Amino acid sequence: MTMIEQIMDKLSRLRPVFHSEADFQHSLAWQFHLENSNLKTRLEYPISPEQEKDEDLDILLFNGKREIAIEIKYKTAPFFAPIDGELFLLKNQGAQDQGRYDFLKDVQRLERYLTDKPNSLGYAIFLTNDSSYWSPSRNESTVCDEFRITEGRKISGTLNWGLNAGKGTIRKRETPINLRHTYECKWHEYLNVDKHEYVKGNTRFRYLLFGIHTQPLVNTSALTREIKTD
Repeated sequence: MTMIEQIMDKLSRLRPVFHSEADFQHSLAWQFHLENSNLKTRLEYPISPEQEKDEDLDILLFNGKREIAIEIKYKTAPFFAPIDGELFLLKNQGAQDQGRYDFLKDVQRLERYLTDKPNSLGYAIFLTNDSSYWSPSRNESTVCDEFRITEGRKISGTLNWGLNAGKGTIRKRETPINLRHTYECKWHEYLNVDKHEYVKGNTRFRYLLFGIHTQPLVNTSALTREIKTD
């Protein structure tokens, strides 16, 4: 189990469910801080302050020598449950095609950010209780086929919308995504909330984790250990 998987495992016990993506972001960053107190932690870190385009990293951890850059997504389906005295009410966000595109754009952003940073690495994390993200499509062909992140799929190269994609779907997302490396979709279990009369909705939470780096053969497990012990 990698360092990031260990952190997600601990987080699942401390914070089984999150109210929002921002809630997930802060909780994950805090857990990283607890596990790696030697690293400085920043949220919404500007990638290129000198550029007009506004792009930030969700989480950046660094110690002067190396960096861990993290992008997250938290997409929800309906869920209602009281957990440890706290009420969680998650709505159906839908727009799965846009959710897939945005996640893979995060991967592209991390690849570009880590260029010329051989001693650093990145993680793209997609946490959801919406099974349509990891399950195969019931339709033979859709406008977002190339952006699918279903279990076992390998993703690489240039990714485009289908020819019949509507203007509303691709608005502000027209640009193709170009990935330098190949990623295999392996979904991890985060939490399966026990069902009872007070729990409703999609109770199974899973996450997809991509490790991003500049050199395909880098030993990311060893690198994260080095970062932790520096």
